Amino acid sequence: MIKVLFVCSKNKWRSRTAETIFKNTAGLHVRSAGTERSAQIRLTQKLIEWAEVIFVMENKHKTRIQKTFRAALENQELVVLDIPDLYPYMDEALIKLLEDSVAYYFEEE
Repeated sequence: MIKVLFVCSKNKWRSRTAETIFKNTAGLHVRSAGTERSAQIRLTQKLIEWAEVIFVMENKHKTRIQKTFRAALENQELVVLDIPDLYPYMDEALIKLLEDSVAYYFEEE
């Protein structure tokens, strides 16, 4: 099982949608969190250390994670998806963007 963490700002729309649509994917164990203090599930060092791959929605999330959790990032891959904060939870366009953005990382070899 690959441990995958999706991160956005408030863990309200983008990362929660990603967790919802990928949580039943064979071979993946998926969680989500946000970088803001007001996030529904706030990003912690424990979550960073748990993850094998971390997908962030925007470059600002990558920067925040690198500043706050630098020591915990040794073995994690940090991938920027470039998905702006324009979509509500489970929006069809957001789902398509997420599926297209991560497909490369989960293709069968």
